[in-house]
Amino acid sequence: MTFSKILQETKSYATITIAVCLSSLGWAGFLIPSGIIGGGITGLSSTFYFLFGWDVGFTSLAINIGLILLAIKILGLSYGIKTVYCTVIFSLLLSYLTKHFTSPIVSDIFIATLLGAALGGTGTGLLFINGGSTGGTEIIAMIINKFKNVSLGRLLLTFDIVIISTSYIVFHDIEKIVYGLITMAIFSYCIDMVISGNKQTVQLFIISDKYEELVDRILTDGDKGVTIIDGIGGYTREHKKILMVISRKRTSSILFKIIKDIDPKAFITMGTVSGVYGQGFDKIKA
Repeated sequence: MTFSKILQETKSYATITIAVCLSSLGWAGFLIPSGIIGGGITGLSSTFYFLFGWDVGFTSLAINIGLILLAIKILGLSYGIKTVYCTVIFSLLLSYLTKHFTSPIVSDIFIATLLGAALGGTGTGLLFINGGSTGGTEIIAMIINKFKNVSLGRLLLTFDIVIISTSYIVFHDIEKIVYGLITMAIFSYCIDMVISGNKQTVQLFIISDKYEELVDRILTDGDKGVTIIDGIGGYTREHKKILMVISRKRTSSILFKIIKDIDPKAFITMGTVSGVYGQGFDKIKA
């Protein structure tokens, strides 16, 4: 394994460790002590906690064992290793934190719902983009997403609505169910925002007389592909070259710097693209 690969994996594990901490804090510090039953395996484990006093972390770990084995078989050994790591750390943190947070960090149940769900969703989103998971319904969602272009957040929301709705049989409390549904809606929204924010792609059209210089710099310094399109000005009827560049939004600033250096008067349009498939971007999923 090369040094760059080791460094990449180290950063990945550091990120997922932080993500697990955020997610476990959201559950143990806000949701569980507020008596809110969320979705997923953690929500199911919370139900057992309220009913029988079972340890949330270890109950969640026990249920996840079978799903982790399924993840290793379908999603690959590397994914399985990260899932095992995340699940164990998440379970241990939940077990530890639930014993220390006997009351929520904030007293207002609605604020606790917002903060707990936001932390949990953000943490889970960070796990997904780094190839990890805390197990449960997230594994099922990742398996489906591997083969279909379906929103992870929406998949999780569907599973969670079913789990939260069945909790009425145990608690007979509509208000708690409503808070649980609000939690999962925010949870799935945060997941989608983290994932789409990481993958957000933009499309630039550049019109400049110095297009040849721009092409060379974009290919070398910008490390981006460029398509040259023949165009005709509607008013002037002049023939122009139009450059089309597809880029991740987070790296688009490099392109603007190149354009400013070569032709500050260049005409540029930039728009968000909902999906880009092919080399260097996402794979087509049937």
